[in-house]
Order: sequence, then structure tokens, then C-alpha cells
Amino acid sequence: MFVTAVLAMGALAALLATVLTIADKYLAVEEDERLEALIDALPGNNCGACGQPGCRGFAEALLTGSVQPAQCTVGTAEEKTQIADLLGVAVGEAERLVARLACAGGANVARFRARYIGTPSCAGAALISGGGKGCTWGCLGYGDCVASCEFDAIELNAHDLPEVIEDVCTACGDCVEACPKDLFSLEPAADRLWITCRNEEAGDSLLEHCQVACTACGRCAFDAPEVVAMSGNLPVIAGDQTAGRVAIDRCPTGAIVWIDDDGVQHRGREAEVIVRQGALRVGST
Repeated sequence: MFVTAVLAMGALAALLATVLTIADKYLAVEEDERLEALIDALPGNNCGACGQPGCRGFAEALLTGSVQPAQCTVGTAEEKTQIADLLGVAVGEAERLVARLACAGGANVARFRARYIGTPSCAGAALISGGGKGCTWGCLGYGDCVASCEFDAIELNAHDLPEVIEDVCTACGDCVEACPKDLFSLEPAADRLWITCRNEEAGDSLLEHCQVACTACGRCAFDAPEVVAMSGNLPVIAGDQTAGRVAIDRCPTGAIVWIDDDGVQHRGREAEVIVRQGALRVGST
């Protein structure tokens, strides 16, 4: 009985091996010989900024024609041209995106009501009563976004507020995922107006927690109705922004800014001048 079972199992194994060999021969999908060349031509960061699962996924999408070489946000102009020549297609065009932070509440203008003691991490601090900041929507300043960015496109300034170096940013989205307060988003680099606040409350009482908070006064929407509208207690920017700089002029806190080509943010002429350079004391009034 034992010998019969062994022989039966051996015969079954041989049969399965034969079937697999035949299947491998007749059902195999031939790989495009250009695939490896495309993968070699790509940066190899596997950041996913192109919307594909890594560089191999992008290379496969290139072969199907569903993406253009220009959609690799990390690649250099030479790399994109090389890819286009390899495929015999145009480089194409892609709207450049950059990461932007919806908070301007650095330590010199925004108050912490409690001191977090633990691993210096925004994600960790956020688990303890939201992080202890007076503005529960505000940036906690421990730099999870900085640690997540493999392109060194984010740095903490002197007030523990992240600053994006737009010329370096590849819109990979890692900072978007890393921020527990959902303060980062990927925006068109050509957009000039930006709301540096995500506080959903209204009124001047917010200034007790953050001197640069949006108080929902609505002046920006009144002055530039073709560009800015109020949605709840926050401005929403839409439409042609080329003539929208007037929207920042009367903002009393500078919560809506104009961004130049070099990424420098400008506050309106009526925004209160920020004098304090030192950090506000924890729990102080």
C-alpha cells in the first residue's frame, strides 16, 4: 500500500510538472525588450509621484502609451528625452505639482497649551490630546514631513515650521501621508494664492491661540470674488489667479498669501507685522 501511494504521488508530480512546462511554453507572455532599457533610464526612486507603482510600473505604462515621459516628476530633462527617443514619442507635458503647507503657525506666533514629552514625532504627539497646541488644526513642528522626504525638499525653519523648497519638490506625496494633521497637499506650482490656515472655527478669539489664523472675516472673498469664495469658515481659491493678488491686501492676519515664482510667500499690506522671533511660552497667555 505504501509503495503504491509513493508511486501514485510520483506519477502525479510528474504529470503536474509536464503540465506546468507546457503552460510555461504556450501561455508565457513575451516581455517587451524595451522594458529594461526604460527602467534603466528612469531615476529609480520608486516614489510613486507619477501615479504608478514605482519606476517599473511607470515603464510598463509608457509601453502601453497611457502615460508620457514628462509625467516622471523626478527625472531630468535629459532622462525624459532619452525615454522619448527610445519609444519614438514626444516628451509630452505635465502640470508641475508641489507640496504646500496649510499652516503658518510657527512657535513664535502659535501657542502650545501643554508640553509633549516623548519621542519627537508629530504622529506620536497627535495621539496625546491632539498634540497640545492651542489650535487643534495646527502644525506640531516635530518634522515627520522632513523625515519622510527623501528629496530633502522640506526643512524646519527657526520656528519649527516646515518650509517646502519648491524647486526641489517632486510632488511625491510622502509629506501628505506623513502629516497627522493633513496639512500638506499637492498643488499646481503655477498657482499663486494660498491659504496658510486650516482652522475651521471663526472669530478673533482664534488669535489667542495663533496670531496668523484665518478668522473667517471674508475680506479676501469680498475684494476678489472672481477668485476667492468662502466655504464654511475658510476661503476657497478658484478661477484665474493672475489678477488675484488683491485678495491678500486686506487680510488682517496674513492667512492668505501670494507666492512668487521662487516660492517666497508675501502677506498683504494690512497684515499685522510679526515682531516676535522667540517661541511663545507653553501655557502662557
